[in-house]
Amino acid sequence: MTPLTWDEAVTTSAHPEADVEIAVVVQLNTPGQSSFSRGLNRDLIQVAVAALHDAGARASLHDVADETPPDSEAIRGADGILVLGGGDVDATLYGHTDPVPNEYGKDRRADDRELELIRTGIADDAIMLHLCRGSQLLNVACGGSLVPDLDPFELHKGAPGDPLFVDEVVELVEGSRLRELYGSSSLTVRNGHHQAVDRVGAGLRVAARARDGITEATERVENTWIVGVQWHPEELAANRDDRRVLFGEFVRQVRARVGAR
Repeated sequence: MTPLTWDEAVTTSAHPEADVEIAVVVQLNTPGQSSFSRGLNRDLIQVAVAALHDAGARASLHDVADETPPDSEAIRGADGILVLGGGDVDATLYGHTDPVPNEYGKDRRADDRELELIRTGIADDAIMLHLCRGSQLLNVACGGSLVPDLDPFELHKGAPGDPLFVDEVVELVEGSRLRELYGSSSLTVRNGHHQAVDRVGAGLRVAARARDGITEATERVENTWIVGVQWHPEELAANRDDRRVLFGEFVRQVRARVGAR
């Protein structure tokens, strides 16, 4: 399988008046990737970068799966950090040593690099948004654990042979930033995951739950704005209003930080 390149993954251009820079942290390629997973990753990255551009930000791209480690100082120097999805998180990082059913795309080197970047961002009080795998790594970075393979899974992803992504209703927790942002007690999102946050890490609180009780979003209590959502606002068929609201608030928070410096 030919590796995915940045030129393929990002084909859109930032608005010429973009005034803030977002470091986009991704796992560009995963071990054993298929043509489907390669194309899916490309599409998700393209939509995420386009959403940043639509919100008036420019993107710098940082691949944790490359042979060369990402430039941590360049990431710290950006105005905000977006952590996207990828393969499964190595289960031993949260103390799970049994075999993981349906495991795919595990890359311990990428995990370690990403965890270091997330922990540095927390210590720096960076403005950060984490999606899917990113939200799982945020929880692990804070000492939490994951459900390695959801069973039952039907609320969260398609069955074998069906489309991966499904529409799912999540409940937004009263008092959370997300509840205030969306102004609603529930939200229909696009989901396609078989791993999820289990024990919530130190300094995090649950911001959204699925109707089976699975944690679907977390946020840091003591930081200015660090949010992780399990769902995919950057999926092609996701609700565009959800994408606009979440990415728009992320970039608004970044601008507020820049303005306060």
